[in-house]
Amino acid sequence: MTKIVQFGEGNFLRAFADVYFQTLNEEYGGYSVTIVVPLSRDLSVFRRQNCRYHAVLRGAENGKAIERPIEVKVVSGIVDPYVDQENYYALARDPELKIIVSNTTEAGICFCAEDRPDDFAHMTYPAKLTLFLLERFKAGLDGVYLMPVELIDDNAKALSECVKKYVDLWKLPEEFAKWNAERCFYCSTLVDRIVSGYPRDEKVREHLYELIGERDELVDVGEPFGLWVVENKGELKNYIRDGRHNIEVLLVDDVTPYKKRKVRLLNGSHTNLVPVGLFMGAETVYDCMQDEKLSKFVRETLDEELLPFVHDGRAFADAMLDRFGNPFLDHRLLSIALNSISKWRARDLPTFKDYVAAKGELPRRLTLGFGCLMALYARAERKDGGYCAALPSGTVPLADDEQYLAYFADGGSVRAFMADKDVWGEDLTAIPGFADAVEAVVKKLDEGGSPL
Repeated sequence: MTKIVQFGEGNFLRAFADVYFQTLNEEYGGYSVTIVVPLSRDLSVFRRQNCRYHAVLRGAENGKAIERPIEVKVVSGIVDPYVDQENYYALARDPELKIIVSNTTEAGICFCAEDRPDDFAHMTYPAKLTLFLLERFKAGLDGVYLMPVELIDDNAKALSECVKKYVDLWKLPEEFAKWNAERCFYCSTLVDRIVSGYPRDEKVREHLYELIGERDELVDVGEPFGLWVVENKGELKNYIRDGRHNIEVLLVDDVTPYKKRKVRLLNGSHTNLVPVGLFMGAETVYDCMQDEKLSKFVRETLDEELLPFVHDGRAFADAMLDRFGNPFLDHRLLSIALNSISKWRARDLPTFKDYVAAKGELPRRLTLGFGCLMALYARAERKDGGYCAALPSGTVPLADDEQYLAYFADGGSVRAFMADKDVWGEDLTAIPGFADAVEAVVKKLDEGGSPL
């Protein structure tokens, strides 16, 4: 049996990793996934359906429209470690556990020196993982393969470094540090599938229920395209099968060129588009591609500011534009907007800096996208225990690091935020003309102007 622990129950992992493991289970047998939720939540729907659900792949394939339902039965259970730590650590002690997959967003892989091993509820994901691995080490078991899918460079290396820091911080046994270094394999990955999740439109839901033959409150919609590039280490090929298994899987020595292309082109386009689209009243990526001005903005950003700094990206970009225009996907801008600050730093800042270095001037469209992002956050207000922002089309929720939203809700300035090295890794106001250009965008929007 090949058992997988999956940190994250979100739409993406369920329509991507779990569909892949479901396919492997059908082809080879012996795969089982247990989900661990990163944040405590109501799991009644999962338990009511015994963690069984359908993923529906909707889009175009070989020039034809398709709707392909896949019944996912490979998930054997779901654990909330905040209320059930015994079952959480029991997973660590399972001899058949081979793989750990995680998706805690770009902000999830981080180290916090204030984390304490006796304060599980408030520690980071890498801290929780460290305790999980320590439990496995104490049980005298072999290591595991860790396959984070968070969209940061060298995601597995970053995760490994965080675990090492917690080993030092908490003065954990040297034998554990050696076991982690030698018997656990941290494999960087790249993932690519656009997932819109549970359909909000009632007619679409009823159509999908009819398609799959039952009511499914966990139904998850994604596109047919799927790619998982995984750094090949140890004997990973015994558990992760390459080739086409619903998604295309590549076991490679170096994920970097694949990741750079995808993160900078697809994810970078998404992150730059979202705040502009929100200010123009769009709700989904498809809405943006149907709007003449927004569609032009996306295409020109790709052609003039993103593609020049990605090797051999034209074919990928053309296919990406077709994927953005998939009418079946309800890919909501607000879903992409989650943790936009860390996303912009990871997805758009590297290209922004490449452009400035090469051209000696600001990239106009990336600057506009960032300006709209700052204008959005500058409107942050506290409401019902969370944060929101008032836009011309209505009030929208904001979901990001508490300290960022609180900063703006308390009247913090855009320029000072741009200068914060803890946020961006550098002082963005040191880039000539950038702060002035961003403040001009914010002023224009505050005066009722349109981004485009």
